Amino acid sequence: MSKHNKNHNQPSHSKPDTVRMRLDKWLWAARFYRTRTLAKEAIESGRVHYAGSRVKTSKEIAVGDELSIRQGSATAMTEKTVIVEALTAQRGNATAAQVLYSETEESEERRAYYAEQRKLANLARPDNKPNKKQRRDLQRFKHQQD
Repeated sequence: MSKHNKNHNQPSHSKPDTVRMRLDKWLWAARFYRTRTLAKEAIESGRVHYAGSRVKTSKEIAVGDELSIRQGSATAMTEKTVIVEALTAQRGNATAAQVLYSETEESEERRAYYAEQRKLANLARPDNKPNKKQRRDLQRFKHQQD
């Protein structure tokens, strides 16, 4: 019996049927971030959480895992809670990427609520900026009030 046969018969410690993938690579393939570098930066800055806690870039994920992902600027930050449905190392088009995850109902409702709040906040703004004459009138009015 050779060495190779002895090692082959030993039980493996990892499950061979469970396929795993690096988190940064999956976020890139699922089109959450344009590059793997941006995905890595998002993970390192704490905008991506796995099971409610911060993770490292090299975290191995599997189908069925739950991720919380914050995207956007500070004024229009959106948070999605997604369930990993499939793994792939290749980045495809947007329709192929949507097959890789499903967003939870609570997450969809929360995003819709915050989008509505942003719309309502924008309604309080005037349609256009005051012109020079209107600005002078406003300054005169404010000065008279003091």
